[in-house]
Parts: sequence; C-alpha cells; structure tokens
Amino acid sequence: MPTTAPSETATTAGARDHARAQETESLARGDRIRPTVPAASAPPPEGVAPEDVVWSDLVARGGYAHRRVAVGTTIRLTDVEGDACAHLLLFNALEPWERLNVADTVKVQWQAYAGPGYLLLSDQGRVLASVLADESGMHDTMYGTSSQARNEERYGDGSPEGPSPAGRELLLLGGVKHGLGRRDLPPSVSFFKGVRIDADGRPVWKGSAGAGRSVLLRAELPLVVLVANAPHPIDPRPAYTVSPLQVTAWQGSPTGPADDSWHATPEGRRGFENTLDYRKGLGL
Repeated sequence: MPTTAPSETATTAGARDHARAQETESLARGDRIRPTVPAASAPPPEGVAPEDVVWSDLVARGGYAHRRVAVGTTIRLTDVEGDACAHLLLFNALEPWERLNVADTVKVQWQAYAGPGYLLLSDQGRVLASVLADESGMHDTMYGTSSQARNEERYGDGSPEGPSPAGRELLLLGGVKHGLGRRDLPPSVSFFKGVRIDADGRPVWKGSAGAGRSVLLRAELPLVVLVANAPHPIDPRPAYTVSPLQVTAWQGSPTGPADDSWHATPEGRRGFENTLDYRKGLGL
C-alpha cells in the first residue's frame, strides 16, 4: 500500500518555513498587497522629508487599504498604470458616525465633478478632506462602487476572496478593522475613472486620463480612510479590468483662513468655519 508523503506544513517548523518562503516569492514577483512598514522607509515624494511619510501602500488589483490619519495629513493617490479606480470613503476618526456624504458634497457645492478645490463634506456640514491638486480630472461622485450581486452578474463572482471582488465588499473589509459594519458604509466617491452626464441626463463613460496621474487630498479632520481598488460599476469593458493604485501620505497642516481655498466660495467658507469650530472645541 503506497504511503502518503507528509505535508510540508505538518509541523510548526515546516509551516513557518512555508510561510516565509511565500513572502519571499511574492516580493520577488513584485507583489505587494501590504503597506510599507515603517512608511518612512518608502521613497518619499519630492520635497517631503522621509520621516514625515506616514502611509505608503501599493493597492493591488481588486485590493483595499485603510488607515487612520491625523488632521492636516496630505494623501496622494496615484494611478500607477492607468487603470486604477480608487473608491474612497472617509469617516471622522473621533466620531465615526460622521462620514462622507456624497449627496451633500454635490448639493452644497453646486458641483458634481471633483477637481482642485473640491471639498468632501460630511452630513454635519464639515469638511472631511479637500482636493489640493488633480492631474487626472477623471472622477465620479454619482455611481458609487460595485456590489457583490452586480459583480456576480457581470463577472461570475463578487466575493472579496474571489477573482473579481466588489468594491463594497472590499470597503467593508477595511471598515471592520476600525469597528465599522456594513450599515456604516455610505455611497463612495471614485477617482481615476470619469463619468459625465449628457444633456439628456444619460451617463457618458470617460475612462482614465492615463498612467501616472495623481490626486492630492488634505485631511481637515482626524480621519479613517477606506480605499477599494476595483472596476467602476459602469465600466463597459466585459473583463474585470483594474491596475495597481499607489497611496502615499505625509504629515502636514489643515487648511486655514489664510489659504485661498478657504474663501473660494461662500459654501466652502462656511464648511471650513464649521470644521475649525469643531476642531477648536476638541482642542485640535
């Protein structure tokens, strides 16, 4: 009777060696789905001191990232190869029931299309984050992210561990690490895939602006940041198409009254004033 060879993970030592070998092989292939720790060991952006870098993460195709960041943190999202789609959610890290409200973001600013100076608002009339710079111009505030049911219909699977994970399921994985559940996830905003509405009210798919484009955000409150890198829900391509997203963040200061963006619009000024008033009340 033939004998079965023992599994290489049958012992603790074997399991340890197997796990370490997998990490080595993954790094050799260039796979990195975990953040660089410490972040200061990653190459810093131009003009940023290495010790000021607080987050560096290459988010894989169908991956997600999450982080708690301080007031004033600058967050750079980069579409490395030209097919990333960054679905973003923001929460007040001190009181996470205050969260990104896309409807108010659009309504208060009279503008559905994000760009430099755009403010990401909560339902409390406060600015969670502001857009400092935008090299892409291809973003969307209207269609949110993909659901598991929709991805199952389109691609055959939408589970987070499957070949075509849905954006909402990925955001949930990030959220639970900060005590957030499914009911805590509002509609998200997405960067690097453009949608415009034509004169007849129909969506027009604009796609990507190309590889290497970045968006800079500034945290105006302490934030929990959730990012899912998954195809846009109305991407017309039949295949699950998405490429890596680079997230880099470094220490900085929030927007103040001396900043031109503070006074750019009456609505924005009131949002910043509400935010400053809240921070002062907490001694931030």
